[in-house]
Amino acid sequence: MSSLEFRRHRRLRRTPGIRSMIRETHVRKEDLIYPLFVLEGENIKNEVPSMPGVFQRSLDLINEEVDEAVEVGIESLILFGIPTHKDDVGTCAYDHNGIVQEATRQIKQRHPQLTVIADTCLCQFTDHGHCGVVQNGEIINDESLALLAKTAVSQAEAGADIIAPSNMMDGFVAAIRQGLDEAGYTDIPIMSYAVKYASAFYGPFRDAAHSSPKSGDRKTYQMDPANRLEAFREAQSDVDEGADFLIVKPALSYLDIIRDVRTRHDLPIVAYNVSGEYSMIKAAAQNGWVDEKAIVMEKMTSMKRAGADLILTYFAKDIATWIKEDE
Repeated sequence: MSSLEFRRHRRLRRTPGIRSMIRETHVRKEDLIYPLFVLEGENIKNEVPSMPGVFQRSLDLINEEVDEAVEVGIESLILFGIPTHKDDVGTCAYDHNGIVQEATRQIKQRHPQLTVIADTCLCQFTDHGHCGVVQNGEIINDESLALLAKTAVSQAEAGADIIAPSNMMDGFVAAIRQGLDEAGYTDIPIMSYAVKYASAFYGPFRDAAHSSPKSGDRKTYQMDPANRLEAFREAQSDVDEGADFLIVKPALSYLDIIRDVRTRHDLPIVAYNVSGEYSMIKAAAQNGWVDEKAIVMEKMTSMKRAGADLILTYFAKDIATWIKEDE
């Protein structure tokens, strides 16, 4: 055997210290964005049946959850609002006293250092459940843009640090950028849902946000999961229109797209680890089929390794807790 010549790669795996020394990819608490579902009413805390450990909370109960997130080191939140009133144009989305706007004010007053991101869409606020205006069964693009811009401005007025439009209307970044600039919010960045697929992984989220379409689906405005090149066009349009961050959604089944977008653009890339990805792991862990911490951290590492700078995940508080314990 002494005549064999080969590389001894295992030398660099021999001890935990050496493995840590040469580790290429790291998941940090600062990388995490924690989603919160806030609804109107009082003394309400509803666990989402399809998302164990995720709750809808009324505004009067949100402080405790935010305090816990801050305690474990979470620095960024994204807010999803669930209104009592819905209509065909999503009026409560851009109401000065809407649920997202009120939650933003409350959180920023209590924790001014937190980065509060406002999800900017109409689906939770419309009685038909679509992300834009519907006429004769068709989602109307251009008429929707004005309402989305109004929503973004109202969220910025409430103190949101970042606007995150998720609607996938053509020109939504341009319309929101113009609306923010004209209202004097030139410094508020846009975290665009630039590449958002019409995915089956969103099912549990629609339970959480009460946002399922009453008829039809979202395939005319969200992307076909079979398409790769289309993602390049979508991302480039948002860059050209003034986006400051680019979200790829979902994450786990689209790691190739995250890598492609990372290669083509130098803006911060956000991987959205969506509800279906969360719920599958939670269900398997509850049945004792997988090691939850190990599989979650491996999954997060894969997103960072693919090129994501930030990860929007329902596991954020768990991950931050694990990192803090390990430290």
